Amino acid sequence: MYYPYYIAYMSAGFVISIVVLLRALNSGQFKDQQRARFIPLESDPNPNPVKASRFARIQTIALFSLVCICLSCSLAVITFALMKAVK
Repeated sequence: MYYPYYIAYMSAGFVISIVVLLRALNSGQFKDQQRARFIPLESDPNPNPVKASRFARIQTIALFSLVCICLSCSLAVITFALMKAVK
């Protein structure tokens, strides 16, 4: 019935997850695991705020837009599947 839509939806989510994981690995997000466990124990409760760069703001907007697009596609797939099931 609507299995091709489900398969396409799941494969798109899988591909996006793999891309995000590879980007995190390439940026070095998981390199310093020894320090990560001691971060809550640091004595400075209010570190100096870091101003976001222009690239970081653009990246945040792009990720937020991607989330909105994915949610709207999910809603469209669910709506289409329910309309097909009613007929």
